[in-house]
Amino acid sequence: MYRRSAAAAVLLTAALTLTACSSGGGKADSGAEAKPPASSAAPDPADSAAPSAPAPDAKPAGPVLPDAKLTPKTGSFTAQEKKYLSGRVPEKMDPAAVLQSGQDACQRVERTAKRDKDAATGAVITGEIPGAKDAITLLCPEQKPILAAAEKGFPEGPRQSPAAGTYRALTQATTCTWEAKAKDGSVLASGPETPPKAGDKITATIPSGTAEFNSSGCYAWLPA
Repeated sequence: MYRRSAAAAVLLTAALTLTACSSGGGKADSGAEAKPPASSAAPDPADSAAPSAPAPDAKPAGPVLPDAKLTPKTGSFTAQEKKYLSGRVPEKMDPAAVLQSGQDACQRVERTAKRDKDAATGAVITGEIPGAKDAITLLCPEQKPILAAAEKGFPEGPRQSPAAGTYRALTQATTCTWEAKAKDGSVLASGPETPPKAGDKITATIPSGTAEFNSSGCYAWLPA
């Protein structure tokens, strides 16, 4: 009887261990690379969980620490780090925690750019890497070429009065579609003309006089 109970206990412990491992394996760490999706998808609820520090692209709504009190518990901040933290640290929060969120954004941009510069640029355009603009400007200026490229692009979805020209989608999704409309709602251009195949580059030519450019499943756009 004792042997049977002991064996059952071992099996139960193993099952609980496997359950814990499988339930914790789906959460990405803050330094993960950003990747353009194959197609548009609803955000994972786990990605929108409340962070321990304010989102790096948002300023606190309540009282913030004055610049004179922006000091870490140990060591010191650089001049650029202090500029980044100015007006960004809630009154009762450790400034180092807020700085870490900006440094995480820098690391994600750097890691993604090493693999695919277009993916890094798209992640900045779409906001997939929150706070990337301020983080790059003040904490990792070596990534400014990525930011400069991102500032020329725009994310999928409706865009009013876009500049005429030819653009390329930062995705290889076969579901990417786009449409350019005049002020009266008439369609000036649309595409792709033929259904794209996996790996095809997708471009859109926006005619002069376009009042609205709308796209879906295209992630983001850059001048071609």
